[in-house]
Amino acid sequence: MKKDDDKRCKHRQAGMTRRGFITSLGAGAVGVAASGSLLSEGAKASELEEVKAADTLSKLRLHVNGRPYHLLVEPRWSLLFALREKLGFNGTKIGCERGECGACTILLDGVPRYACQTLALEAEGHEITTIEGLMEGEELGPVQQAFLDEDAYQCGYCTPGQIMAAEGLLRANPDPSDEEILTGMSGNYCRCAAYRNIFQAVKSASTKGLGQGRGGQS
Repeated sequence: MKKDDDKRCKHRQAGMTRRGFITSLGAGAVGVAASGSLLSEGAKASELEEVKAADTLSKLRLHVNGRPYHLLVEPRWSLLFALREKLGFNGTKIGCERGECGACTILLDGVPRYACQTLALEAEGHEITTIEGLMEGEELGPVQQAFLDEDAYQCGYCTPGQIMAAEGLLRANPDPSDEEILTGMSGNYCRCAAYRNIFQAVKSASTKGLGQGRGGQS
């Protein structure tokens, strides 16, 4: 009898007792139930966030390059985001997103405007022209052609914004002076420093009477 007691004692010392095993199973079941509850609560919270996001969407009608577009937007979305991510006008480039570099320049009622500093909702009821709107099919617009002829680009990333700024300048003033060109283009930054050729492109377009885009005319 004493030997049997010694054996049970040794088993208890070497591993888990039956009571401990049963207790641990109970604790594990509680843990699984608790984690399942947390996951369920997380899923509910996620669904609630989606519902809240849907409630904040606003119907918006944008007129881009002569065509109407209907979409749902959040009030915080910029025109840059709406044009690129929702409508696919990727010619409008993402730059600093702080209204400093001009890479996202578009025309709003013919006037150059930073799309990153314009809310999508602000643009409703206005005519928006992007770089795509200066073309007719595969044919470049006059100002685009002038930039090509004068080699007014290097990496090309800022070029759409530069062209839109030049387009806006020439629509407002078809025959600008050198100083007016410099002032009109000063809001667009070229990291490759192709400024001499950019200036010459705008000058060339003005002397040829260019400055009216194609697809995006009002």
